Amino acid sequence: MDKNDKKYKAYLAILHEELVPAMGCTEPVAIAYAAAKAREILGNQPDHVMIEASDNIIKNVKSVVVPNTGNLRGIKASAAAGIIAGDADKVLEVISSVNDEQKKAIQAFLEKREIKICKSKSDLKFDLLVTVFSRESKACVQISHFHTNIVLITKDEKIIYQNQDCDEINNSSLTDRSIINIKDIVEFAQAAEIFEVKSLLQRQIDYNTKIAREGLKGQWGANIGSVLLDTWGDEIKIRAKAMAAAGSDARMSGCELPVVIISGSGNQGITASVPVIEYAKELGVEKEVLFQALIVSNLVTIHQKTGIGRLSAYCGAVSAGVGAGAGIAWLHGGRFNKIAHTIVNALAIVSGIICDGAKPSCAGKIASSVEAGILGFYMYQKGQQFYGGDGIVKKGVENTIANIGRLGRDGMQETDKEIIRIMLEEQ
Repeated sequence: MDKNDKKYKAYLAILHEELVPAMGCTEPVAIAYAAAKAREILGNQPDHVMIEASDNIIKNVKSVVVPNTGNLRGIKASAAAGIIAGDADKVLEVISSVNDEQKKAIQAFLEKREIKICKSKSDLKFDLLVTVFSRESKACVQISHFHTNIVLITKDEKIIYQNQDCDEINNSSLTDRSIINIKDIVEFAQAAEIFEVKSLLQRQIDYNTKIAREGLKGQWGANIGSVLLDTWGDEIKIRAKAMAAAGSDARMSGCELPVVIISGSGNQGITASVPVIEYAKELGVEKEVLFQALIVSNLVTIHQKTGIGRLSAYCGAVSAGVGAGAGIAWLHGGRFNKIAHTIVNALAIVSGIICDGAKPSCAGKIASSVEAGILGFYMYQKGQQFYGGDGIVKKGVENTIANIGRLGRDGMQETDKEIIRIMLEEQ
């Protein structure tokens, strides 16, 4: 791929748009971001707050711990943290710096101020409207389609900012992801000037490895990472799964360390990167090869999610585990054929995992997805594969990926609704 080619520049832009740092699960943090921005526009602390959120946001915020809040959970805690301690200029790291006094103030705000939660009236999978009120004044911030995409800001009914000319898959503010395909991903990874992505990928390595290590060291969630190592040992195929799961263990339980995300998800960012990093250490490859493998893993993950959408009943860890398998294939010298077969094999194995929100069991789903990515690679190494006509597998990697997009985007819509209904029932 020529470095002056539009595709080369687009792939580079996509990586820079996607691989950004976030503190905490991205749906609660998006609420905190919107709330912090609304408070900034209002100019003072509000008397009461109204939050309108789409079902998928409600699903993903319900059970996860919001970092820097003293183990609080849910939409109200996310909004209060953004209002009291949020710095909107930090975007998805909006609540990365919260002192003890602010934590007390967050709790006091929750006890004294009304925060009303309503379902969004739109049909969007990702739609969030935060309105803050103070006496006769109010300010409103709307985020739609993805976590940082502010589409509307108003104060006292006056429009301050508006940009709603977009859709979920091809957002006008983002580089078109529909151009991505596996053949071009491989060519881009071979052609990429490492200096153009080095700082981006090194940050991913540093952040995501650090939280994975913390997940193994501390008591977080269900400690899936530790269970894997304690039960089956430290062999690389186990360690790759365990480290990725451990990063999620920590993140879902409110660990106050940032991660580098993919497709708006920290869990996907961890899953696509940490297993590849562990395999690179085991194989002793050059740093440049690791960077190339991460390019492959990240872009394969993004490619799958483009057809599915950011929020779905289809577990995003699957896409990232498959991406990790592709990156591991690259580390072993695999190029298009080996990577394509790894992807198809892995998707055939594990595409039935549902998303029922962010919570500790995400770590278990990550372990299963990474296992599928690794198995998909080793199957091809041993001359084994799944064929077109085997269930949802279709001849050609792009056709299989398109089927997965159709399954997650269209086929699982009613599943998504039923999951949300189940989750919102009184426990």
